[in-house]
Amino acid sequence: MKLVFTILYLVTSFIATAQQPAGLPVGAAAPDFTLNDQSGKSFQLKQTNQEKTVVLIFYRGQWCPYCSKQIKGLQDSMQLIADKGATVVAITPEIPANVQKTIEKTKAAFPILTDEGLKVMNQYKVAFAVDEKTIERYKRFNIDFNEANGANGTNLPVPAVYIIRNGKIVWRYFDADYRKRPSVNEIAAQL
Repeated sequence: MKLVFTILYLVTSFIATAQQPAGLPVGAAAPDFTLNDQSGKSFQLKQTNQEKTVVLIFYRGQWCPYCSKQIKGLQDSMQLIADKGATVVAITPEIPANVQKTIEKTKAAFPILTDEGLKVMNQYKVAFAVDEKTIERYKRFNIDFNEANGANGTNLPVPAVYIIRNGKIVWRYFDADYRKRPSVNEIAAQL
């Protein structure tokens, strides 16, 4: 029970102290990118989007229980999304070894991409630097962003979701409170 209260304290502190970006709006052109997935295979948004609608998920890391729950839910409901002609792609600032931990926890079979240098997160305006006070609080619980993210350091994304069709953002879920995530049904209803 003490751990639950500690986690809630961290969540509240993180929300209160982090400066949040605004994200790209619906109707904006979706910036193209090419990144490698968990298998080292190249993924290009533009190429995939010519064939399918893309559900693009930004997540914080394997250490985040809200992120793991969201990714597991998407994997468990993948057929619902595929039946609507869409595919899921997730992007994280974490190093590839931690992407593998996400896959072990969630059984995700869709591409999970490491955004080395935060290029894509910056293009989609979801990246932010975590403040020093919050960094120190997380370290007390053995969560070290520099270790988890490697060269991406103490930067995280707002866990946004974008639906991209024909190179355009047609729907988005963007909430600075990382505890709030859209349901799979809510995403599927937009496909």
